[in-house]
Amino acid sequence: MKNYEQIAAILKALADPKRLKIVDLLSTADSLCACDLLEHFDFTQPTLSHHMKILEQAGIVSVTKKSQWSHYTLQEEFVGEFLSALKEFLLKETAIR
Repeated sequence: MKNYEQIAAILKALADPKRLKIVDLLSTADSLCACDLLEHFDFTQPTLSHHMKILEQAGIVSVTKKSQWSHYTLQEEFVGEFLSALKEFLLKETAIR
């Protein structure tokens, strides 16, 4: 059975252009510090923190604290599982053609 709630939470998190850009930036690095992510945006650290919390709750990123900064990583499992779920969800064989 599909977990529609989880898929909806992921799609909702990715629907924001800023969060989509964050995921894109994280996809090119092992891990990025919040300070590095902030260089790509014109908003404050609390705003970044808000966006990251949404991505973390959706299971898209993980966070580790190092001194005063948070470091974010794209969840490896998320990428594979989400692509599989989308493929299963959107590319079904149907009797109606």
